[in-house]
Amino acid sequence: MANSSLTIENVHAAYGAVRVIHDVSINVNSGETVALLGTNGNGKSTLMKCVMGIVKPAAGRIVAEIDGEKHDLAGMATEQIVDLGIALVPEGRRLFPRLTVEENLLLGAFRPKARAQIKTNFDFCCEAFPRLAERLKQLAGSMSGGEQQMLALARALMLAPRILLVDEPSVGLAPLLVARTIDAIKQLKDHYQLTVLMAEQNFTQAIRIADRGYVIVHGKIAFEGRSADELNNNDLIRQFYLGM
Repeated sequence: MANSSLTIENVHAAYGAVRVIHDVSINVNSGETVALLGTNGNGKSTLMKCVMGIVKPAAGRIVAEIDGEKHDLAGMATEQIVDLGIALVPEGRRLFPRLTVEENLLLGAFRPKARAQIKTNFDFCCEAFPRLAERLKQLAGSMSGGEQQMLALARALMLAPRILLVDEPSVGLAPLLVARTIDAIKQLKDHYQLTVLMAEQNFTQAIRIADRGYVIVHGKIAFEGRSADELNNNDLIRQFYLGM
């Protein structure tokens, strides 16, 4: 599959007078899984929303390169960004609770390029998530948290994405389900050769699948780990996540 990468340069963002993101620069190279690590309230979700055009940056550039063509996302509407093949699995899952599993999945395939691949992607989602295949006619809102998280991931895949953003996949899940969810992200990334940016506060689980990562503290990048090992052996990480 051709290349897809994401570059965030010197981005600032605010909600009204409250500045949330301060001069953040990160990059996700083609085929990488990069973890954006930070505890609640440090700006991870806001940065994801900036990439998707939901929050407009006050300054800075966000550039996606897909098939050799560069796109400045900061000036684009959310639907245009989605049409490029950039998908977000939002924090809290944001499913359609009164629609069935099958209907939620099919709604994920609304961008034109995804429609041609509906059957292939649908079949893969059912294979990757057997529990969903068993419950296609069940209302999404009646499923457990873990099942809903799998559905949110599968729905994003129905978009036929090139770049996948996953925001806090572990929130509200039991430890065993967190591990399964993280494993599923890796499986999907490998199968579809995706480029993945994952915002996560569960450090131990995130670095199991991340090639490298960044730590965000109070809206600023406090540390860049060029490998999982570098993240593992960093004092800031030990202090924030490992209680050492």
